[in-house]
Amino acid sequence: MRLDDLDPSKNVRDHGQGGGRSFGGGGGGSGIIGLLFSFLPMLLGRKKMGCGTVLLIGGGALAFMYFTGGGGMLGGGSASSSGDGIAYDTESEQFAGRVLASTEQTWSGLFRQNGGTYRAPTLHFYQGGVSSAGCGSATSAAGPFYCPADQGIYLDTSFFNEMQTRMGAKGDFAQAYVIAHEVGHHIQNLSGVADQIRKAQARASKTEGNALQVRMELQADCYAGVWAAQNATRMEPGDVEEGLNAAHAIGDDTLMRGAGQRPVESMFTHGSSEQRKAWLRKGMQTGDPASCDTFANGAV
Repeated sequence: MRLDDLDPSKNVRDHGQGGGRSFGGGGGGSGIIGLLFSFLPMLLGRKKMGCGTVLLIGGGALAFMYFTGGGGMLGGGSASSSGDGIAYDTESEQFAGRVLASTEQTWSGLFRQNGGTYRAPTLHFYQGGVSSAGCGSATSAAGPFYCPADQGIYLDTSFFNEMQTRMGAKGDFAQAYVIAHEVGHHIQNLSGVADQIRKAQARASKTEGNALQVRMELQADCYAGVWAAQNATRMEPGDVEEGLNAAHAIGDDTLMRGAGQRPVESMFTHGSSEQRKAWLRKGMQTGDPASCDTFANGAV
């Protein structure tokens, strides 16, 4: 994907190693929770799930991450960054910053077409672990995630290496898709969809809550596809295949099989590989956010 002509976004903070303070466990009921796959049934019993990660890789096993949108478990903490709060220390961070800048241009234009104003998220780089302002603490095992409470996307770019080596999801567009997916969760937050789903999950059974979360994740995939379609002139041969391959690699059924588990649809929280590919493709084909209504009857 050709993004070299774009200046990286200024909506970035670099927290450096450890995110500026301890990222161990904390008290309270909100914040980020990462568990290995053997604890997945217990985790899925939580009713208040917010926008989550693409996936988790930790301890050599695959897992999922969920968090609520309330206050964090840990507060404050200083961050190591440049004087203006922006630091691009690696090529991976520069690429991520350019992807974010592209999403800012795209979604600003789409919001403007509908008489709205787009408020961009902040991209937080960290290494090893981080303490977010609104969603508690996490280690790199949590993978990329969006925090609705502080409208931040959190990314340890070492995840890109995990995508290539452990998942077989190679290519720069696969990495861009991950960021665009998290921006999709930001769109859900701005539109009020995320809050509506969290409230519905609080009243729902475990299975119903999981099904709602699947629709959230698939809509974020579709929004990532919309972004790609809006930037078709920047796409290079093979980019579409890279994105679809990445979507397949992070489907719930594929992750469960990879962890030695039998796929159980009622436990899905992000959608099957085919569903994720289908909704990413739909966004790419239409370029229209209105086509991403995964909540319509029969949509999934």
